[in-house]
Amino acid sequence: MRNKNGLAYLLLIFATLFWSGNFIVGKAASIYQIPPFSLNFYRWLFAGVILLPFTYKEIINNLNYIKSKISHFILLGFTSITIFNSIVYYSLYHTQVISGVLMISTIPVWIILISSMLKIEKTNIFQLSGVALSLIGVIFIITKADINLIRNLDFNRGDLTMVVAMLAWAIYSSFLKKDKIKISQIALLEVVIISGLFFLIPIFIIEMSLGNNIQFNQPFFLTLAYVVLFPGLASFFFWIKGIGIIGANRAGIFLHLMPIFGAIMAMLIFDEKFMFYHILGAIFIIIGISLSNKKTKLN
Repeated sequence: MRNKNGLAYLLLIFATLFWSGNFIVGKAASIYQIPPFSLNFYRWLFAGVILLPFTYKEIINNLNYIKSKISHFILLGFTSITIFNSIVYYSLYHTQVISGVLMISTIPVWIILISSMLKIEKTNIFQLSGVALSLIGVIFIITKADINLIRNLDFNRGDLTMVVAMLAWAIYSSFLKKDKIKISQIALLEVVIISGLFFLIPIFIIEMSLGNNIQFNQPFFLTLAYVVLFPGLASFFFWIKGIGIIGANRAGIFLHLMPIFGAIMAMLIFDEKFMFYHILGAIFIIIGISLSNKKTKLN
């Protein structure tokens, strides 16, 4: 049992490390002027192609079930594949990696809020307090704790769009929990990818028509290889395997490694600085996440 737990911890650490690396590679993509929506399109196109030989039989056998839930799968694909991943890459054109990973670390708290609003799960006073404190933390990061930015409404567009990404993933996760899916996790991922690509194709075409074309060079192929193989596929399988060994609740704690990994890599690779407003934001986010794990339910 101890060896199994050790394997689970190792898998979960690598899953969060690869997801954190997605922010680093996304920032590098902005430096090499790789268009964000096109990068996301190719990422999931190739991930879908790689998964297809392992999923097509199950998808065909469950086609009637998938059709009956098509609106649900479309929502999952649109919020996760189309919106979340595209906006993360776009945001990193305009903001620091540290700001992005700190804001994304609040997603578990927003899942609680949205699940409560949609009556998917009950909430409690501690969780609502955690939402409020996490929001304050995000506000500190967006405003950089500068009253002049608030007065002039001169916010960084990358920080603002990262909020959209954050909420999109929270909606995706909430609806993922709403209904019990009757196909395997790998087949679900393939269906979600296909659904998301359906909306990504016109966005990809619009981006190209605006003159933002992919340069098929070494930086692009290295970036694409990483985002497809590591955060796109390896992290998913590591995460599922880890949850299978120690359970979802214990595995969820490992998500909080992302801002740590992301911040360290950003400081080492891009020489980013952990600013005072990051510290303020992180304090409120950590307190908010801690409170949100309290279980006492409201009457």
